[in-house]
Amino acid sequence: QVQLVESGGGSVQAGGSLRLSCAASGRTFSSRTMGWFRQAPGKEREFVAARTWSDGNAYYADSVKGRFTISRDNPKNTVYLQMTSLKPEDTAVYYCAADLKFLSAITKPSGYDSWGQGTQVTVSS
Repeated sequence: QVQLVESGGGSVQAGGSLRLSCAASGRTFSSRTMGWFRQAPGKEREFVAARTWSDGNAYYADSVKGRFTISRDNPKNTVYLQMTSLKPEDTAVYYCAADLKFLSAITKPSGYDSWGQGTQVTVSS
């Protein structure tokens, strides 16, 4: 498994922007599909975005499409989540995930074996 450490969370007003980072340790980062999930209080963890290693395709939840962008810097072993036009409903703990088991599970938390500790994002109205 890979070790993942998220950073970049914080508090922002609605309409603002944040960029989350997820630094991965270990080799073969470039061959790992990376994902972002979030979990709000009292809710289940939900898919936000993912980018495959094989073809570089990006996947987004409908709720963030057009506002969030996932990107990766393989030499730095880092994946980013650029979040713009933030809304109060984006408030959650955001988690980075790696080691996808099957492509068909790319939007499911159960599809990943490695997780970071999470970073809090709070959007006020």
